[in-house]
Amino acid sequence: MLAAAVALTYAVDPLQLFRPARLFAAMYSQDPRMQNAGLIRSQQFDTVFMGTSLAVHYRQSDIDKALGVRSLKLALAGSTSKEQKFVLDAAMERHPKRVLWQMDEWIFRDSIDVDADSSYIPVNLYRRNASGIASYLSSGSMARESLWIALRSIPPLQPLIARLTTGVMFRFPIADVDDINALHPRFDVAGFYNAKNALASYKRIIDPANRFLIAQGYDYDALVRNFERDAIGLIAASPDVTFDIYFPPYSILQFVSMRDASPSTLKIVTDFSAYAAPRLLQFANVNLHDFREAREITHDLNNYGDVIHHSPATDLKVLGLLATKKYQVDRAAPLASLERLKAQIEAYQLER
Repeated sequence: MLAAAVALTYAVDPLQLFRPARLFAAMYSQDPRMQNAGLIRSQQFDTVFMGTSLAVHYRQSDIDKALGVRSLKLALAGSTSKEQKFVLDAAMERHPKRVLWQMDEWIFRDSIDVDADSSYIPVNLYRRNASGIASYLSSGSMARESLWIALRSIPPLQPLIARLTTGVMFRFPIADVDDINALHPRFDVAGFYNAKNALASYKRIIDPANRFLIAQGYDYDALVRNFERDAIGLIAASPDVTFDIYFPPYSILQFVSMRDASPSTLKIVTDFSAYAAPRLLQFANVNLHDFREAREITHDLNNYGDVIHHSPATDLKVLGLLATKKYQVDRAAPLASLERLKAQIEAYQLER
């Protein structure tokens, strides 16, 4: 039975670790920490898109259309720079021409090494070492997934199996790679992204009972150390790859909450930005875009579900701004956008 299960998993290869899907229908998981290991091996791409939960809902087709590339989305919600660099290192083995990287100070907080908890991110699947391949092929859950994918590939059974393979019961319910972590068509966008929710989030943050949470993870020396190791280390080691890095359009309330409830944290953020921007622009293969000053987005609170997470419509605006380079940081004045942001933060009055 074990040999049969191993043979089935190898033949179907639900993660597409060994080969792109051909004989059986390609199916995908909503768990990017697992699924990305297979996407890196099975997909054709010239551009890698990395980020956090602010990037996880982008569609690859929108990225391709806006920027004229063939992209692979590898964004990881809640990820740190250690995780992102580990995944990007695996993607670099496929020799992409471009990395589109949504970057902010929060990813550079101190965190455990990726090898310390392989149940969180399956590092051996990315490395495709003996341990990773053995655990993959001998996994009972992967054998079950393989069986359903094989059955779904039989035309008369496809409608029935498609109804059964929901994300509740099965790990690979998605038939189109473009739909991975994209918002469902029936998702109530207006009900989630609106000024009411953004303001409620701001009020929770500045509540005296919660203010201590603002400063958690914000240590300037740690941010710089991890930034140098993970971001600068990868960029310096990849001179033939173009890095389009952008600071995402947090709502103005993200910075105003720091201004009002934890000025010392806001100083760490701005001090880190003052260090990171010139450092990034020392590299000829880096383009930096700062959307934090894009007030047509950041001051419209209807774009947000809280103080940082923006709507799908804003995703498209960000791609358009990347294409037009409207907020690209000038190498001759790397701190100009930061100074404009600081002026906005100082002047902003919530009553307005």
